[in-house]
Amino acid sequence: MDDLDRRILTALQTDNRLSFAELAELVGSSAASCMRRVNKLRAEGVIVADISLVDPKALGKSLTVVLTVELDRERLDLVDDFKRAMRAAKEVTQCYMVTGDADFVLIVGVEDVEAFDVFVKTKLYTNPNVRKFKSMITLDRVKFEPRIKV
Repeated sequence: MDDLDRRILTALQTDNRLSFAELAELVGSSAASCMRRVNKLRAEGVIVADISLVDPKALGKSLTVVLTVELDRERLDLVDDFKRAMRAAKEVTQCYMVTGDADFVLIVGVEDVEAFDVFVKTKLYTNPNVRKFKSMITLDRVKFEPRIKV
């Protein structure tokens, strides 16, 4: 990956709807070169998706909760079961398996405290492998940077 690839990635992380001509103008290259490079970056898995970021509040999801989850047993099949359940949970917007005191960190987006209570009762309390969890209700999003510095 060279400097031009990095400039292309930086530009696309800001606006992935740019035409190849617009992208070329921003990064100082030709449209054909940008098209070849973007296609190569996609084929190599550097670019994993072209998505739109949606404001959760616009969809009525005004409550964001950060949870740490500790599992009771760390058998591979039980860990895989938990991962599968979190992937399927519509409330979970992010799920990370981590090291340290917790086994997982979840970011949950819901309408309100009552919806969070339903999530906890249906997704965590019902899972026999969840030993304990701690929740932190967010007060203010200080920084949200979906871009990776390249």
